[in-house]
Amino acid sequence: MPRPGVGTARPHFRLRPPAYFWLLASVAIAVAGCATLERLPGAQIRQSQQVKILGLSDARFYVDDVDKIHSVALKAYQRHNLARPGAKTVNFLAISGGGDDGAFGAGLLVGWSERGDRPPFDVVTGVSTGSLAAPFAYLGQSYDPQLREVYTNITDDDVLRQRGVIMGTLASDAMADSAPLRAMIERHLDEQMIRRIAEEYQKGRLLFILTTNLDQGRPVIWNIGEIASSKEPGARKLIVDVLLASASIPGAFPPVMIDVTLDGVKYQEMHVDGGTIAQAFLYPPSYSVNEAAARRGIKAAVLRAHRKRIAYVIRNGRLFRNEEDVKLQTIAIAKQAITTMITTSGVNDTYRMYLLTRRDGVDFNLASIGTDFTTPYKGPFEQSYMRSLFDYGFEKGRNGHTWQKVPPGYTQ
Repeated sequence: MPRPGVGTARPHFRLRPPAYFWLLASVAIAVAGCATLERLPGAQIRQSQQVKILGLSDARFYVDDVDKIHSVALKAYQRHNLARPGAKTVNFLAISGGGDDGAFGAGLLVGWSERGDRPPFDVVTGVSTGSLAAPFAYLGQSYDPQLREVYTNITDDDVLRQRGVIMGTLASDAMADSAPLRAMIERHLDEQMIRRIAEEYQKGRLLFILTTNLDQGRPVIWNIGEIASSKEPGARKLIVDVLLASASIPGAFPPVMIDVTLDGVKYQEMHVDGGTIAQAFLYPPSYSVNEAAARRGIKAAVLRAHRKRIAYVIRNGRLFRNEEDVKLQTIAIAKQAITTMITTSGVNDTYRMYLLTRRDGVDFNLASIGTDFTTPYKGPFEQSYMRSLFDYGFEKGRNGHTWQKVPPGYTQ
């Protein structure tokens, strides 16, 4: 959720040029061999795949772990059939990163509820700010008041605590402390909410959150419903850790260190913003309807005909960066280049998801901030901006948003 990084048409919170300078300087200092904080060694990929989180085999998976992904999907399918026999539609919702631009997606969902035709989502995924909105969206319209609260009544004090240049660059793991954000997540993610997530998971519904294992440079998908269903006392803390990690921009916010043990040896995994890898996702491309059908011994056409699949993708950002005369200045050039790269990366994610839906016969729908939203951005988590953007999304949802059927520039 915090602003510097992926998941929006600009960094998660706008660093002024001096701050950009110090962020770049901190990287240079690190490369030069500055002292580092102590940590346990990270587990290698082959080791991480063998680790059971809270004794659970399905708590998380890597995107290329085809057998695990199909196993999780099949179990959910079986539970879904028991809970909703005869259901004809499966709805997917992917919520992207975007920092305080997450107010758009929150407003869209709440307005959609107001309209009265918002469907229950069988699979909900979240990245960065999307990871914070995803649990509310997953639990449905009864959690709209909390979703509105998070995106209209917070300030930067609820998200971060600046550490200062010296502390942030020389003696710590990030420019800011994310303790306020952790406290906000803990405040909303209470035991009742954990129980509700577990109950919906038992009905075959899935809630996936993406983080990046920075040691490995690999994305990790966390099965939040499986974790919530655990009776282990550390389940709630782990979910908080995962949500915080998914929203923690490397360098700007501290990574979340997750302790794991394998064969009696302790390791620490460094997890950061899932948007480092992808700003949004529906499900791993290694999962396909054709493969799922083959594993069940039925024809793919039969499986597709059994239920209609509809995907909704909410991009908390614009599809194109705003035009701006860039100064002939190192920081200004770097800033706009990074912003352009982030925007383009997000658009590329929409292409990836669209091609995935075409392959699997899923109806694709995309929403994003349009050029008709003109409220100027004043600073990180500035309430008037976020409320204006929430209202903009709310009106779109309440009036019946016209979803884009293809990514920008794509010709069917």
